Amino acid sequence: MARRTKIIATIGPASEDEATLRGMIEAGMDVARIGLAHGTLDEQVAKFQLVRKMSADLGKHVGIVVDLPGPKVRCAPFGEEGIELIEDTQVSIGVDGSNSSSDFISVDYPNLLQDVQLGDSLSFGDGQVVVAVEEHEGDRLKARVVHGGRLEGRPGLHVPSDRLRLSSPTDHDLTLLDTFVELGTDMVAVSFVRSAHDIRRLGVEPAPRGPMVIAKIETKAAVSNLEGIIEASGAVMVARGDLGTEADIEELPHLQKHIIQECIALGRPAITATQMLESMVSAPTPTRAEASDIANAVFDGTSAVMLSGETAIGRDPINAVRTMARITARADEKFDYESWSEHIQAIRRRSNSDAAYLRVTDALTMAASRTATDTDAVAVICLSRSGFTVRSVARFRPTVPLFGMTFDDRTANQLSLSWGTRPLIFNEQATPAATAEEAVATAARVGVVRSGDTVVVVSGSSAATHATDTLRVLRVP
Repeated sequence: MARRTKIIATIGPASEDEATLRGMIEAGMDVARIGLAHGTLDEQVAKFQLVRKMSADLGKHVGIVVDLPGPKVRCAPFGEEGIELIEDTQVSIGVDGSNSSSDFISVDYPNLLQDVQLGDSLSFGDGQVVVAVEEHEGDRLKARVVHGGRLEGRPGLHVPSDRLRLSSPTDHDLTLLDTFVELGTDMVAVSFVRSAHDIRRLGVEPAPRGPMVIAKIETKAAVSNLEGIIEASGAVMVARGDLGTEADIEELPHLQKHIIQECIALGRPAITATQMLESMVSAPTPTRAEASDIANAVFDGTSAVMLSGETAIGRDPINAVRTMARITARADEKFDYESWSEHIQAIRRRSNSDAAYLRVTDALTMAASRTATDTDAVAVICLSRSGFTVRSVARFRPTVPLFGMTFDDRTANQLSLSWGTRPLIFNEQATPAATAEEAVATAARVGVVRSGDTVVVVSGSSAATHATDTLRVLRVP
């Protein structure tokens, strides 16, 4: 069985040359992530254009997601060598410096002293260092290091989200977004989402005319408002760094499972992110715990897994992608497909949605996966303008290959995030029957099906119905 779980890889200093990027795509990168919290706008635009060039050269649909910085509080630079904070020592924190040191950490949040209270725990760099605030002294906080560690670059400072006055997306986010919407980005990730209102504030056109919106779940408020956020988004990311700081650490695995299952049940791709192969930033192989973590994310039903520092600043980005591909491919083989389908069906039956088109889509896409098995079909071919039909079928995890056939390049790039889906471009015909036949013929021309094969073709009868309501079983001529 070919790998079904998708891989997102972050492009950074270690991976922004043509040779490395080509190697990452060939190793299995499906989506390139460009984090906009670091570097200049010109540098990020150059990365975007390089990914487009390399994917075109290789003839592969590689989606691009730009990750907005959001209201992330960051430290001023620690210098080239970084610093080590020692447990039980004291450090000052303020907003009045251009550099940070082991004695004083400057952050870029003017309301820090007003929002942080005595006794608060603050964490740096996804929990690498934790300090407890002991006193206010003039224009600085005095804090004691509870958990020491190394800080370098411009790490983030986690302030409890219910105190943070900044809203998401920020004005800076919206300015950055305008640039990448004009460039034609496929997806945009929104940081520190708290409610569906934050998603609507982006003001972009619905996908595929606009970018698919990925909501990053990393606050307590987002967990509380999960259903509304999922419905307002095109996909969801379990951003375990800040979420693991906001929530009790023993709750994080259970939140991950819950978020993924609710997301998939509603037909949205789910991404599991943060520290998946963290040791491979410097090591040639992952830890055993990391391999198990990745496999368990697959067993949870995640659509995609994400690499961050491993490919942005790591010693061997190609090896990191190749390792991720091997682990996920093996986990895909052992995934419990039959139980998963039944579980998602049960969740959908409990849904409060009264929309007729969703009930029709549920019934038909549930049937598509079963029909493929019962007829010994070699593939499920989904015809879709927006990707809705493909994602609706993918949530039931069919055991046969799934092809997303579309007429639109951006839809094809967005489908690069969808579990188990290979995007293919074909030409729409005058009638639904002729369109289905042309899709099958296209699949045969590119060699993914052969003459005499049985295929299941799923589509909507018209754009006006908004429903996936047509299922055909065809033999490849």
